Order: sequence, then structure tokens, then C-alpha cells
Amino acid sequence: MRKAAEDRLLLLMRTGDQEAFRRLYETTAKGVYSYALSILKHPQDAEEVMQDTYITAWNQAEQYRPEGKPMAWLLTIARNLCYMRLRKQREHPQISYEELEEETPGELCAQIELAPEKQLLLDALAQLSEEERKIVLLHDAGQMKHREIAEYLGCPLSTVLSRYRRALKKLQKLIDIGNEIKKFEKKG
Repeated sequence: MRKAAEDRLLLLMRTGDQEAFRRLYETTAKGVYSYALSILKHPQDAEEVMQDTYITAWNQAEQYRPEGKPMAWLLTIARNLCYMRLRKQREHPQISYEELEEETPGELCAQIELAPEKQLLLDALAQLSEEERKIVLLHDAGQMKHREIAEYLGCPLSTVLSRYRRALKKLQKLIDIGNEIKKFEKKG
């Protein structure tokens, strides 16, 4: 049902329907963001890629072929943008002094500004394999069903389910360890 509605919205976007674009964004943004975060591991980068994904989708809506896989089309755009960003970061890894002066402290210190609980979760997510992270974020933050994730990743549903359960156990263990460390640091 959701796929059919998203298909219809993408087809309406071809005609320049801004309301269809807004509704598509509202129903799919969490999934796109979660997917980008699973690849890039930095919230700000993931947010920028998510925005670029929707700009690209708007500009290239006429290229969408209704095959019942609108989310897969959006995630393909996001994946390509993520990998382009990673390549660019590898080519230009260092920030110049001039660029440093132009940045606001909030942009440079995003990790420091995170609430301790959020940082603990991000650190735990970073410890998962890329595939585990994708599955968890697509399901929990992106609200995709396990069956949809299996279809998108091209692997059996049972594999997605077992990796999801294993990833949740790892996350819980890592978060528990992180909380114990914080308690120990407060006492000491």
C-alpha cells in the first residue's frame, strides 16, 4: 500500500506537483536519513546527503520508472551521493586554515555538542558492521519493514532478521558498557 502511494507521488512530481514532493519527503525522509547515516556515520553529513537526495529526486523525477520500488530508487540516489561524498573526503581530507575560520563552532564541534546519551548511541552504532548498521537504522529510524530491507539489500528475510537481532544485542551490550564506564568516571 505504501509503495503504491509513494509511486503515485513520484509520478505526480514529474508534473511539478510540490505537494506530492512534500508528502513523499514526509513519508520517506527518516529512511533516507538513516540509510545515509549508516554509510557516512556523521549526522551532519547524512542530513546534507538526505537533502541532496530529495533535490536530485525532484530534478530527476522524470527518470523514475514505476516498478513498485520508490524507496529503493531514493536509496540508490542517497547511496550514490554518500559514496561521492566519501570519495571527495578522501581526496581532500584536510581542512585549510581559511576554511577553519569560515566555519562556525557548532559545525566544527558537532560531536561535542551531542547529548551524552546520543553520543553513546552513535558510538555504539559505529561499532556495528556496515550491513548491521544499515539494517538497524533502516528498520528503527527509517521505519522500513524487514521484508522491504531484505528486498532492498538483496538478501533473504531470515538473514535480515538474524542480523537485526544480533545487532540489537551488540548495541545493548555496547551501551551497557558505555554506561558502566560513565558511572566509573563519575565516581573517580
